[in-house]
Amino acid sequence: MDGQLSFPRQHARTQRFSLGAPRSFTVSPDGTRLVFLRSRSGTDRANLLWVHDLGEGTERIAADPAALLGGGTERLSPEERARRERSREGSAGVVGYAVDAAVELAAFALSGRLFAAELRAGTARELPVPGPVVDPRPSPDGRHIAWAAGGALHVAAADGSDVRALAEPEHERITHGLAEFVAAEEMDRSRGFWWSPESDRLLVARVDETPVRRWWIADPAHPGREPAEVAYPAAGTENAEVTLAFTGLDGSRVPVEWDRERYPYLARVHWSAAGPPLLLVQARDQRSQLYLAADPETGATRLLHADEDPVWLDLFPGVPVWTPDGRLVRIADEGGARVLMVGDRPLTGPQLHVRAVLDVGAEDVLVTASAGPEAAEPGTGEIHVHRVSELGVERISEGPGVHSAVRSGAVTVLASATLDHSGAAVRLYRDDRPAGTVMSLAEQPVLTAHVRLAESGERRIPCAVLLPAGYREGDGPLPVLMDPYGGPHGQRVVAAHNAYLTSQWFADQGFAVVVADGRGTPGRSPAWEKAIAHDVAGVTLDDQVEALHGLAKSFPLDLGRVAVRGWSYGGYLAALAVLRRPDVFHAGVAGAPVTDWRLYDTHYTERYLGHPAERPEVYDANSLVTEEGGLSGAAGQHRPLMVIHGLADDNVVAAHTLRLSSALLAAGRPHEVLPLSGVTHMTPQEQVAENLLLLQAGFLRRSLGLV
Repeated sequence: MDGQLSFPRQHARTQRFSLGAPRSFTVSPDGTRLVFLRSRSGTDRANLLWVHDLGEGTERIAADPAALLGGGTERLSPEERARRERSREGSAGVVGYAVDAAVELAAFALSGRLFAAELRAGTARELPVPGPVVDPRPSPDGRHIAWAAGGALHVAAADGSDVRALAEPEHERITHGLAEFVAAEEMDRSRGFWWSPESDRLLVARVDETPVRRWWIADPAHPGREPAEVAYPAAGTENAEVTLAFTGLDGSRVPVEWDRERYPYLARVHWSAAGPPLLLVQARDQRSQLYLAADPETGATRLLHADEDPVWLDLFPGVPVWTPDGRLVRIADEGGARVLMVGDRPLTGPQLHVRAVLDVGAEDVLVTASAGPEAAEPGTGEIHVHRVSELGVERISEGPGVHSAVRSGAVTVLASATLDHSGAAVRLYRDDRPAGTVMSLAEQPVLTAHVRLAESGERRIPCAVLLPAGYREGDGPLPVLMDPYGGPHGQRVVAAHNAYLTSQWFADQGFAVVVADGRGTPGRSPAWEKAIAHDVAGVTLDDQVEALHGLAKSFPLDLGRVAVRGWSYGGYLAALAVLRRPDVFHAGVAGAPVTDWRLYDTHYTERYLGHPAERPEVYDANSLVTEEGGLSGAAGQHRPLMVIHGLADDNVVAAHTLRLSSALLAAGRPHEVLPLSGVTHMTPQEQVAENLLLLQAGFLRRSLGLV
């Protein structure tokens, strides 16, 4: 590693120090093998498939993309590009894989081609099947592999023979076996088909995008190219029609029946040997949802449980699922806390805020959780792994940090990130005893984040403060840079070192950087998250102001020079801050901001703001392009604002920034717009990512008079 390499260049080249780090772990049920992905170095984008032998403590390559492709360059289909954009996947090579029940056969796609790896033998081969292949998955018995291609769901024998289509689209706007946009972008459901435990049939999603409004995303830098057509379900418009059918390997088809008019969102599907297929379906307003069991023979569904909430119902990773003895496992908001429910019993209380179910065993459930509203210690930014059973709750991760785990039988893989060290340490345990580690090849950053975690204001808003390296008491107050995400699903204040590397770099440019997680951000309590209902703008902005003023009592913050930057929701919040509160914020950088919520998608936007036809005044009040939303601002206080947007963004489309710029121009408000040709919501390109940091720092320093 060249010590002279700048942090912006290193940060971009390593994809935020994620390259070379092991991920996507799977433990074989016999406890002998651990399968995972990792690239060869901290600057290599191509992931390889690895197998770790838990008995010998050795690891070997099970699939090398360079060898399998003969050194050729990957070519991604539009469907695969969309999947990676939805999951924010910026690496290459093997970015995902699926295995059979014994974890002996793995299937994955490269360049739209299907590959299978024998994990015991360590051999991988291509299967000559129709493509471009998306999301290949072996059957539990390892005898077949299914995949989506060209809108159809295909299946073949594991050796590549007997290829056939099980479900084919009736026209070009129908797909089988793929998740629709809002499921992949907002529901964390990236799959569109599920194997039966007996490997004799699949549960297949059919998506009809005919009702969805069409948008066109052009590349102005190449006017000769046709615009890309995308089906985008903007708030208040029609969603895709999603149905399910049990599809046999013999070609049989049994439609699944539920009240799709009342519950159109298919949020979760789970199928295991412990019980019948589980469905979680939601109403469009997301204030009611049903847990259903489906009958593979008839397609009929029966109600297991119904949830209602006057504000909204959240979705959680890992649930619903069955226990081995057939009880329903779910996460619910009960009594002001987020609790684990097994059957009809809550197994956790207000001391824990349960976030995800990791594994369900015969005797316990493995979960991640943060401190609940009645925890003895707040544990700011900490997320721990807990074992929950009828006998109580046991925390198995140690030390302040952000911990997660994968478990199968007696083997647990524990990944732990802390404030003291870069990256995450991956440790293996068998029957709770150490059984080895998995090496990370990620780069060490050229700087170290010096983070002080705190709570600010009457609401005890979780915050992180970073000062320039070498700052000493007596050096005087510093100009402030607020660096939030500040919205739903985005916790920024975490007890993990690498989360603050960019913030530390900005601090080293001469700022006191503040990261604040106000109401609406996850990890504290249901009431904290739902406080933004119908007022995302006012609540989230108020909490940034409260956090700033509270911290100024303890930290050297110059409240006469305050800037704010952010991306996505953070970009919205940054622009909002400059426009609505120029008395507090003196400059802002808004990256890929949502500016008009009528242009954002149904599932996300309507959860927080309602349906625009029913609450138009709410949309106007939370917009950046209306007088009601604060476009008029304070008379005579026009603060410098830079707006950045990727023109290829199909999530927050560039129209958001163009409409904001037009409104600002009409209002006589000075601003700068930086369009990024060919860039999506992720900005994965190395040169773009590096220069964005440099340009932002330069703009903020100029705007606050630091140069």
